Amino acid sequence: QIDKHTLEIAQVDDTIYDNVQELGDELPDHSPRFVLLSYPLTLPSGRLSVPYVLLYYLPVTCNAELRMLYAGAKELMRNTAEVGKVIEVAEAEDLETIEEKLGGEA
Repeated sequence: QIDKHTLEIAQVDDTIYDNVQELGDELPDHSPRFVLLSYPLTLPSGRLSVPYVLLYYLPVTCNAELRMLYAGAKELMRNTAEVGKVIEVAEAEDLETIEEKLGGEA
């Protein structure tokens, strides 16, 4: 979460979710978020992969000021967290296809 006054990116919580459905249930309806995700999956080749990605959650219902604030901080967050990939998510239901999106990162 970004503080509008100080422009600092602050951790909202340190909850570890066991599945993406739980994560989707916790995402706010009208506020963007950066989510760091390490998600184990088995690739079509049978190899285990655990990609480390940044979910850039930007719901269509959030206001323009927050959109600009988060858009400006996206690359900073990407570089600071040293993630391999940024996945943009517009609604919590998009998390249901996260394995497909991660599978392309072999």
